[in-house]
Amino acid sequence: MSLLEVKDLRTSFFTDAGEVKAVNGVSFFLEKGKVLGIVGESGSGKSVTAYSVMQILASAGKIVGGSIKFNGQELVGAGEKVMKEIRGNRISIIFQDPMTSLNPTYTIGKQLMEAILLHTGRNKQEARERAVEMLRLVNVNEPEKRMKQYPHEFSGGMRQRVMIAMALACEPDILIADEPTTALDVTIQAQILELMKNLQEELGMAIIMITHDLGVVAQMCDEVIVMYAGSICEQGTADEIFYNPKHEYTKGLLRSIPTTSNDGEPLKPISGTPIDLLNMPKGCPFAPRCENAMRICLRQPAEPMQINEWHRAACHMNLKESMTEKKDGENNE
Repeated sequence: MSLLEVKDLRTSFFTDAGEVKAVNGVSFFLEKGKVLGIVGESGSGKSVTAYSVMQILASAGKIVGGSIKFNGQELVGAGEKVMKEIRGNRISIIFQDPMTSLNPTYTIGKQLMEAILLHTGRNKQEARERAVEMLRLVNVNEPEKRMKQYPHEFSGGMRQRVMIAMALACEPDILIADEPTTALDVTIQAQILELMKNLQEELGMAIIMITHDLGVVAQMCDEVIVMYAGSICEQGTADEIFYNPKHEYTKGLLRSIPTTSNDGEPLKPISGTPIDLLNMPKGCPFAPRCENAMRICLRQPAEPMQINEWHRAACHMNLKESMTEKKDGENNE
């Protein structure tokens, strides 16, 4: 049984302008000890998917369909009492900007201890010892001294380490990391990612890594989901996604990564802008930006096609390639 199983998840935001289908039929599963990457541009539905799992959506947001099962327990419609038991204790989340997640008026120690006291049966002294232990685990120097300091006294990288310590204090089964390195410089990014990878291997937890950075995915993830306009356009193992991409959007993302093999060639960004979720096209959402779009792409969205056991993609180009290969095979006979 999967640790987390999401089926046909649909989450909408109901605004004055209309219904925004931020997550539209997303399905995936997460095994214990695995790292799942969710990739896509801003507005693709990555974070809303994670917030739907945690059920921490803004007031205008609502899960309108689908299923979220954690260890076989259905979370959709389970109620706030059940979710309070799950959040922080069984599933934890690290947000994008640690400065907005930490309370500037309380010390780091008080905030860490509050999380531990809330989710465990430890007393105040035990919570303090656990907080110091967690700061030491994430390589914060002089943890006893740091417990008395405030968030503004920490650098960006150190604040992110504190957020990781807070998220891991209750030894969750799943850690959701929502763009955990976006606000950090490259050197600190590498340190944070290495820290998370080491802790994941040491503690045996599963991670959902939400990012727009394919470099992070290559370094961290076992499996990858590529999202666009609230839907999954491609999913598979990291090797399949990187070395055998089968959706034009994924190919576009990969072409826009700087590599040592560019040989001075300019990067090729994806043309156009992300789709307006209030005015979705009739066909494939990516068709208006796709340089290989066909007539059928403009008329109807593609159904997910199984490329192999570990890889599937929803792109009409795969059907075209399949038909071409079949025709070539018949001609050779």
